[in-house]
Amino acid sequence: MSLQIVKPELAPLLNQENEEHRAEPVIEVQKVCKQFEKNEPTIREISFEVMPGEIFCLLGPSGSGKSTTMRMLTGVYGPTEGHIRVLGVEPQNFTRQTRSRIGYMPQHFVLFPELSTQDNINFVASAYGMSWFGRAARVREALEFVGLWDAKDRLVSQLSGGMRRRLDLASTLVHGPELIFVDEPTAGIDPILRAKFWDHFKSLSNEGRTIFVTTQYVTEADYCDKVAILNRGRLLSLGTPEEVRIQAMGGGIINLTLEEVTGQALRLLRAMPDIKDIFTVSPEQLRLVVEESGHTLKEIVHAFQEANIEIQNIESYRADFEEVFVRLLEKENGKVVPPGEKPKQGRETLVPIESGRLPQLVPPPEENKLTKE
Repeated sequence: MSLQIVKPELAPLLNQENEEHRAEPVIEVQKVCKQFEKNEPTIREISFEVMPGEIFCLLGPSGSGKSTTMRMLTGVYGPTEGHIRVLGVEPQNFTRQTRSRIGYMPQHFVLFPELSTQDNINFVASAYGMSWFGRAARVREALEFVGLWDAKDRLVSQLSGGMRRRLDLASTLVHGPELIFVDEPTAGIDPILRAKFWDHFKSLSNEGRTIFVTTQYVTEADYCDKVAILNRGRLLSLGTPEEVRIQAMGGGIINLTLEEVTGQALRLLRAMPDIKDIFTVSPEQLRLVVEESGHTLKEIVHAFQEANIEIQNIESYRADFEEVFVRLLEKENGKVVPPGEKPKQGRETLVPIESGRLPQLVPPPEENKLTKE
């Protein structure tokens, strides 16, 4: 079901206001740095904008600075350098009215296990100043939206972990925020419930809500309108999921398989201006970095037909976001690895924490460093 956050009689006014201010970012971050006392900087000069109605994903491994960034956006921390504006206001200057336009779902459960599901939502609604009579319908809407209305009388201590996360989301939405911050919303829950959460976020976005979400699950990037990849406090890439792929891989990717890679085939490919780079995968297979894979793929097929060179297989290659992260990390370190190849021993390697999540960065063993030196 759709969670109606705005009263029907106010919808025309809201639509008019959105039309007038549609070009104004909901969040503006300009050259922001954050350093705690004498420690190394946690955030290093990041900049981005979030537009109304977007699902904006801050993606990175544990310790990359995602939660610190969100805490600056919500006014918990102030930036050491740079400027932040959220809903047109610096977070340190949020008024009660501004905060009422914002919802925040923390990474860890913070509600009361000795209260019922409905009592918890009532408590949160009262904290936002909603009257007893005015909030009854809102509480029901929020619980129905996350599929918990049938469990309204159950004690939170009796809920599963996934149901508690849904209760977290309901409490975030009960006061009808237009900007919603969600910190690691799908951590530790099963893939089916994870997909439902993203269905909820898509529904809210379709209603005009803006969602700012942090995650380390690589597959979730494709659910978002815009993705920012953060590592060790640095912004490695920013754009739509496809733009980030192109930034990471250097362009579109085409896999080409022949009976044998001959000099004639290579000469034909090198003569095509849209092909930026050629990597040999095997004696029969090439991986091509191109400007635009759809157009170039047709050109290759036509050229090889003219030259009577048989193509065994040709297809566009779409990198997953784990590989995208590897590419961006290699670029940051000034190293070039052919698309599809994993980092070699002696470089930083990737050790997956959990299926689908971004890997932790593990430095190379000391003996590799010594050998290299």
